[in-house]
Amino acid sequence: MKSNQPKITAIILDWAGTTVDYGCFAPVNAFNKAFEAHGLSPTMDETRAPMGMAKRAHVAKMLEGSRLAALWLEKHGNAPTQEDIDSIYGKFEPNLFETLENYADPLPGVIDTVAKLRERGIKIGSTTGYTKAMMEVVVPAAKKNGYSPDFLVCPEDVGGCGRPYPFMIWRNLEQLKVENIARVIKIGDTVADMEEGVNAGCICVGVLKGSSLLGLSEGELSAATNAEELLNKTKAKYIEAGADYVIGDITELPGLIDLIETGLY
Repeated sequence: MKSNQPKITAIILDWAGTTVDYGCFAPVNAFNKAFEAHGLSPTMDETRAPMGMAKRAHVAKMLEGSRLAALWLEKHGNAPTQEDIDSIYGKFEPNLFETLENYADPLPGVIDTVAKLRERGIKIGSTTGYTKAMMEVVVPAAKKNGYSPDFLVCPEDVGGCGRPYPFMIWRNLEQLKVENIARVIKIGDTVADMEEGVNAGCICVGVLKGSSLLGLSEGELSAATNAEELLNKTKAKYIEAGADYVIGDITELPGLIDLIETGLY
């Protein structure tokens, strides 16, 4: 970037897997149970691939996969219909609500990093694939645990056009009164997050540790003998999805912003 790169004025953070719920396990568990209730057992890759999308769209995207579509046809005698998607989603929601409050702990470094960014005058927006009803559980629980952004936009707030559409980011900028999209960083833990940021026209940053794209708990990552290989593969997925930068965890964000603003990175 050029040395006269303007200062960053806002960041737009994702929620599960980025700022809360290390590894993004709450929705994964709920999706798996919903599909299992209909006789299908998704692989972890099948469940995580659409992560970050609005949750009904996530179900539909899973059923577009060739393996799950074939299994559905074999099990139910028809290709998946809109009614089938509704039925699976109808199981997903109560599964998620049962445990959602338990997955609102901020990831390591989130609270301190957000405080440092606010000291620099940077506004903190957020987007999510969760519904407003889901966030009515997550937001107060996260606030109780010390994390609260300046603004939140859910897919319903933009006519249901969640990721990869850019509208949730733009609604944040409208409410936070941010003038220049080039001064905004979108941070997330999924391919859909990067696509959202690319389509909005802002700087895109993927975060590795705690991400859905990596898909490991803290203990699993610590115990992995091939951790470096897994992190490198995840980084490559972010870059392929349009990420401008990839950081290990959110504590690296202030330093990255310094490099961006001085044109050194």
